[in-house]
Amino acid sequence: MGSIKENLSVIRTKIDCEAKKSNRSKDDITLLAVTKTVDVDAIYEAIEEGITDVGENKPQELSRKYQVIGDAVRWHQIGSLQTNKVKYIIDKVHMIHSLDRIALCEEIQNRAEKIGRSINCLVQVNISKEESKHGLDEEDVVEFINDVSNNYKNIKIKGLMTMAPFIDDKDEIRSVFKRLKDLSIKIDSLNIPDIDMRTLSMGMSGDYDIAIEEGSTIVRVGTSIFGERNYNKN
Repeated sequence: MGSIKENLSVIRTKIDCEAKKSNRSKDDITLLAVTKTVDVDAIYEAIEEGITDVGENKPQELSRKYQVIGDAVRWHQIGSLQTNKVKYIIDKVHMIHSLDRIALCEEIQNRAEKIGRSINCLVQVNISKEESKHGLDEEDVVEFINDVSNNYKNIKIKGLMTMAPFIDDKDEIRSVFKRLKDLSIKIDSLNIPDIDMRTLSMGMSGDYDIAIEEGSTIVRVGTSIFGERNYNKN
């Protein structure tokens, strides 16, 4: 691994290349720096190199780092979100990537209403149907989104999120991303009120190239920017 500056240069070149393959501009794709276990100094270094969006898995960790860094970046909650942890991030996040159940909608709605905010959210979909992953089953997403549209006015759905399985089979990884894109097109065609499908959060350090080819607009990259995680830091 090189320095953060060198790593970001390599990643941005790759994003540009993959975007061109799918007849898009690199500007259509947000590089979201995943800062799980990453210390504040390294995050500042990434910001100096042009990172504008940062993603955290744990709400308390997002809140702790926000106290230092503040609004210098847009903060994304990308990990599974427990209802009792919404309070830590509701006034800080630009977007929640892991909306996947009505109980969570109710908590977000209640807290967002109290502070007069609308919260951008992505619906997490478990396309690969892995038991270890969170998210809605593909066939349940339309009903869920209709429910949100009708009943949770402070939640603004901006698109979908998924994670591919950690496997070497690139065709299988590609199929997961393609199915999420197809699902977003289907939902968009339904013209559900206040529902936007322009954002697809898919692709991580090991597969963001494939994700971009299949239509990703946000790639969530941590290890390729900051190096292997040191879990003793958290």
